[in-house]
Amino acid sequence: MKVVYKNGTIYTGETFADYFIVEDGVFQSVGMWSEENEEKRKEIEKQVDKVVDLQGRFVCAGFNDSHMHLLNLGSALSMAELSKHTKTMKEMISYLKEYLKQRQESGMLKKGMWIKGRGFNHDYFEDENRFPNRYDLDQVSTEYPICITRACGHICIVNSKALEVIGVTKETEQVEGGHFEVDEQGEPLGIFCENALNLVYEKLPKVTVEEMKEMILLACERLNSYGVTSVQSDDYATFSNVDYHNVMEAIEQLREEKKLNVRINEQVHFTTLKDLKQFVEEGNHKRGDMFFKNGPLKLLGDGSLGARTAYLSRPYADQKDTRGIPVYSQQQFDEMCSYANQNGMQIAIHSIGDGILDHILLAYEKALKEEAREDHRHGIVHCQITRPDQIEKIKELGLHVYLQSIFLDYDIHIVKERVGEELASTSYQAKSLLEKGITISNGSDAPVEEPVVMRGIQCAITRQNIAHTVPPYLEKEALTVKEAIDSFTKGGAYASFEEEKKGQIKEGMIADFVVLGENPFEINPYELGEIPVLKTYVSGNLVYENGTF
Repeated sequence: MKVVYKNGTIYTGETFADYFIVEDGVFQSVGMWSEENEEKRKEIEKQVDKVVDLQGRFVCAGFNDSHMHLLNLGSALSMAELSKHTKTMKEMISYLKEYLKQRQESGMLKKGMWIKGRGFNHDYFEDENRFPNRYDLDQVSTEYPICITRACGHICIVNSKALEVIGVTKETEQVEGGHFEVDEQGEPLGIFCENALNLVYEKLPKVTVEEMKEMILLACERLNSYGVTSVQSDDYATFSNVDYHNVMEAIEQLREEKKLNVRINEQVHFTTLKDLKQFVEEGNHKRGDMFFKNGPLKLLGDGSLGARTAYLSRPYADQKDTRGIPVYSQQQFDEMCSYANQNGMQIAIHSIGDGILDHILLAYEKALKEEAREDHRHGIVHCQITRPDQIEKIKELGLHVYLQSIFLDYDIHIVKERVGEELASTSYQAKSLLEKGITISNGSDAPVEEPVVMRGIQCAITRQNIAHTVPPYLEKEALTVKEAIDSFTKGGAYASFEEEKKGQIKEGMIADFVVLGENPFEINPYELGEIPVLKTYVSGNLVYENGTF
């Protein structure tokens, strides 16, 4: 079908147009309807199957969340949503009790099944200044095992029944790259951090391919409602007791069934060189098409700032006995990066603290000296706590930065007290990266944050929390409206080597686009996060609609 969309305020990625034509899922032409003569307009309308009047609405390329966890988002949407009940510890416990009761009454909860939740943030608790522990969750149930995960995904809490099921006792040894907390008698408190999470997750019931497909579709539906048409997603390590081949199979089945409404560029997460080698030797690093393809090797460098597991170059300003947790040794980083680089793979590494960024930069430098590549597009995911010398090294190595501007909504409250004034003054950079010629893209890290793109754009522009109750953080790092939108469209396409195929409303590109309720270039910046998505299109097909116009 050939369709002309006219009378819009269309941001093409370069300039503005007011009409475009879509045929076979591709933009055929883009221009100014108002500048065409009447005869030309009539001729165009005769040649198309349908005419859509955009009635002045703002249109841009579909949004690309350049770092998130699609399967994990779907999993989180399938469990207790703690992010909505985290004002107090008491409120969270009360909600979990009600959640358990509802599942029992509906017949969904069978004996031995786990109660799972995600999204709590202990920093928001007004009644307790601490993590929950096993005894708090025992108030919910001592019959069913319970596991709740902090919003950041780097800490989980379990109850006493869960400790019994997973077999963790005072005799259990701590694990490298993580830990679980114990009381004065050495008894586990049910709090697991970083690599120690696997002590819990490996004992959870295995998720089937069909269950994963349902989770993915649930996540895609939510993403489409925010105008997201592409994601770069870390999914293969979502469930530590599920082989990545099963995750790949779930996504490929959905692609073959033509049910995917979000394009997936997989950030392939492996924790051992052995697994990475198997992946490459099977040829998986070269598999894919425009709806699902395997992209960069994803490595997890450290934890999160909120949990104080991000690895700093110095002790935390508000907790002098820790610098955080490095997930890998320098040798492990070197081996994984060198192997991936030698085999033509792109690499993207999670880095919150400046301490772990030192290790990552060394690994990249070593890998590129061994095997120079002109256009590798290796990158730093998050790139939050940084020093000036590190930014210069990022530029020198030609690295890409995957930002999450939405992190300012929460981190703005804690960054200075966590890392101190000096480090805080050079961190969470955005504008400075662009000015130095460093490429950027934006995302949400969902389910760490809800993947509401317009909120991310608001934070990128205002440099404040969504409620704008706190003064701007490093206001000079604010992006313009154009730069912020580009970071969620063109920037994302560049990050996955797809800038010639999507990310703009341009002749010959894939027709992924979104219709918004307001023009971001004209609205008050503090209202950007509330702009509704009216329609979302993938390959010219309507996949989400909120009202009509």
